[in-house]
Order: sequence, then structure tokens, then C-alpha cells
Amino acid sequence: MSHDAPQETPGDGDLVALQIVRGDATEEELAALIAVLSDAHAAETAAAVAEPARVSAWARTQRPLRTPLRRDIPWGRFSG
Repeated sequence: MSHDAPQETPGDGDLVALQIVRGDATEEELAALIAVLSDAHAAETAAAVAEPARVSAWARTQRPLRTPLRRDIPWGRFSG
């Protein structure tokens, strides 16, 4: 069995590649490694909470900025 081929689990959108660079890991060692890393990833994901972006009253009442000037259009009618 090749240990460097990525494995996809059902219902998992992320695909992670695991490559053994030295030694020869057994199936039990790989299973233990995957279990520990999966648990650590799940704990980190559950603990990661992003603060909602605060929008001030000033920002809510401002008009959107105008589009940038087009520099390819000449200024005058008789530009050349």
C-alpha cells in the first residue's frame, strides 16, 4: 500500500496529503497519527471565532465612492 497517496473521507471537503519521508509507518501508526491530527484540527476549528466586522454609523450613511477616472479618454473635444 502506498502511504503518500492522499485519502479522502466521505463528507470531508478538504483533501490533505500525508507523505512519510523517513522510515516505514505501520497501518496502526498512521491511524493514530490521523486520529490525533483530526482531533487537533477539530478543536482548533471549534475554538476559532472571528469577531464580526463593526460598521460605524458614519460609514453606514456615506455614499459609495465614485468610480476612478478613465485616463484613456482625452479631456478636450479637439485632442488630436
